[in-house]
Amino acid sequence: MTTKRLRIALLVCRFDNAAGGAERYVVTLAQALAQTDEVHVFSQEFGPPVPGVTYHRIARPVRRPRWLNYLFFAWMTWRATRTGFDIVHSHENSWHGDVQTVHVVPVTYSLFANKRGWRWCLRCLKVLSSPRLLCYLALERARYRADKQCVVVSPWLGAALLSSFPRLAQPLAQITPVCVFEPRRVNEAEKQLARQTLGLPLQSKCLLFVGNDMRKKGLPQLLKALGQLPAQVVLAVAGTSKQIGAMRALCDAQGLADRVFFLGALDAMDVAYAAADCLVHPTLEDTYAMVVLEAMAFALPVLVSGPAYCGISSELSDGVDALLLEDPLDVRALQEAVLRVLDDAQLGADLGHKALMFAGARNASKFAEQHKQVYLEQLARRRTVP
Repeated sequence: MTTKRLRIALLVCRFDNAAGGAERYVVTLAQALAQTDEVHVFSQEFGPPVPGVTYHRIARPVRRPRWLNYLFFAWMTWRATRTGFDIVHSHENSWHGDVQTVHVVPVTYSLFANKRGWRWCLRCLKVLSSPRLLCYLALERARYRADKQCVVVSPWLGAALLSSFPRLAQPLAQITPVCVFEPRRVNEAEKQLARQTLGLPLQSKCLLFVGNDMRKKGLPQLLKALGQLPAQVVLAVAGTSKQIGAMRALCDAQGLADRVFFLGALDAMDVAYAAADCLVHPTLEDTYAMVVLEAMAFALPVLVSGPAYCGISSELSDGVDALLLEDPLDVRALQEAVLRVLDDAQLGADLGHKALMFAGARNASKFAEQHKQVYLEQLARRRTVP
C-alpha cells in the first residue's frame, strides 16, 4: 500500500467512546489513522482527546428538534471542509463527504421497506406531514449519490441500503468495526475489584446488558427472563436513556429491584466487562453491535440475537463463538440460553476462548488499512471524472 500521507476530515456529531457503537467506531478510526495521516475531527461534542488528532468544534445552537441540528451540522461542516482536505469522511446524514459510512438503517428503508398499496400511501402521507421525516429523506437522497463511496458495517445493513437505493453507482465497501480493547482474559482478582468498583455483589452470577435504547436492545424481555432465573443471578445495565424510569418500574413490578443494577453511562466500559460473567444482547435491531465484539475481547461468553436482527451475528457460529437467539422476543428460549452458559462451565469456557480468538482477529491496523484503501480508490476515481 502507498505511504502517501492524507489530510482527512472525519465528521461526527459526537466524538466520544462513551456515546455508542457508531461513535466508538469513529474514535477507533481516528486513533488508527492518526498513526500515518493528518486527521481532523469536526464534531459538536468531544470525549477524551486522541493524540495526533486536530479538533474542530461545531456549534450547537439548538438541541431540539434534532433534525434541525442535523441539518445545521451538515451545513456547517460543508462550509468548513469544502477545501483543504484530500478526503472528507462523513458518519452523519449529510449531502457532502467523499466517503459515507452508514451505521444505522436508512430512514427510507424503515418507512417504506415491504410497504405496498395503501400502506405505502399512508407512509407517504406521514412523511408529507412531518418536517423531520422530510428532512431526513432529503438528506439521504443527497447522501447516497453516484459520486460517493458508501461503507457499511455489516452485510445486513448493506442489503437494507441497496434495497432503498438500488442506483448506487459504486459497489458498497464493507468494513466491520474493531475493538478498542486489547483482547485479554480477566482473572478472579480483577473481577472482584471491578465488582467492588461498580457496587455489584461479589459472589453472584452477573449478566451484563449494554445499550442506550433499552427497549430496542431487548432489556424488557431480558428482565422477564431474569425473573425466572435463580436468585443468585443478577443483572448489570450499562447505558443512559430516558427509558430508565420505565425499566426501573418493570423491575419493581417483577420483584427484581435488588437484582438489577443500573450503572448509567460509563466513561470506561472495560470495568463492566471485567465484572461480568456473561453478556446478554437480545437486540431487536442492531446493524452491527460493537458491544458484542468488546465483550468478546474480554473472553466473555455472549448471548446475542441471530443474523436477522444483529449484524455481527452473520460472522458468528451458534454454539461455537456465541449462542445465537433465533427469536429475541422468546423469553423462555432466552432464559434457557442463559442457564446453559451459567450451568455448563465447559461451554462457558469454550465460548470465552472462541470469543477471544474472534476479537483478536480484528485489529486496528487492518481497520486503518481498509479505510485507507477506500480513500485512495475514491481519490483515483475522482481524478478520472471529467
